[in-house]
Amino acid sequence: MVDSQRTPARQRPSIVSISSYLLFLFLALQVISLIITLSTFGKTRDAIRDAYADSTAEGADQVADVFAVIGIGGSVVLLLLAVVLGVLALFNNQGRNGARITTWIVGGIMVCCVGGGLLSNAAGGLNAGGGTGGDGPSPEELQRRLEEALPSWATPVSLLLSVLSLIALLTALILLALPKANEFFRKPTAAWEPPTPGASYPGYPQAPGQPGYPQASGEPGYPSSGEPSYPPPAADRPDATPPTDRRDDTPPTDRPGSTPPSTS
Repeated sequence: MVDSQRTPARQRPSIVSISSYLLFLFLALQVISLIITLSTFGKTRDAIRDAYADSTAEGADQVADVFAVIGIGGSVVLLLLAVVLGVLALFNNQGRNGARITTWIVGGIMVCCVGGGLLSNAAGGLNAGGGTGGDGPSPEELQRRLEEALPSWATPVSLLLSVLSLIALLTALILLALPKANEFFRKPTAAWEPPTPGASYPGYPQAPGQPGYPQASGEPGYPSSGEPSYPPPAADRPDATPPTDRRDDTPPTDRPGSTPPSTS
């Protein structure tokens, strides 16, 4: 059986593959960022607690715990969204247009989160903590205590990971919007192929209740009409004796006056 219409196989363009690799890179960077956050969690909380130790503002003793929970919770949320992007990257490689649209939505949320974190660090990190009261630590004092408590590599590495994450995510989202990617994610149409000479083709199904036609050797047969058959004419039978049309001109001898006169 030959299918004259066959859906052509789609070849994934390189830009879609690169976009998926960048999403996987973004996931790996978020895992590393979470590991760094967890490893410096205790020192960050102690530094903030010491900075607010002499403050008499209401709730000053809980500021360290609030900042710690915000830091850990934000990193976990970013990691979960990065896992979602990694799963969507697998579906993007298969040409699922719905997965590409979802990647743009989740990726846009992640761009806002990562970009907002970078802007916050550029503005002074935890400077908002100095607003709890008039005798609270100043932003400069809070930043100084954090730099003293954390390892020297923690802040630069965290900043570098955030920058790389933002670049990788933006590039992946842009690659998915290029024209070549649009052709790959477009629903394919069945392409017509000419029949192959000598190939067999499917027969038509027989309707229910209709008798089939017997096939003779080399020729199609026809069904019987249901009428009784008659013997062939006598002339067509092989054992029939052909009739004679000649008449015997000799008159019978037992009739009077039938003897011819003598000629002697």
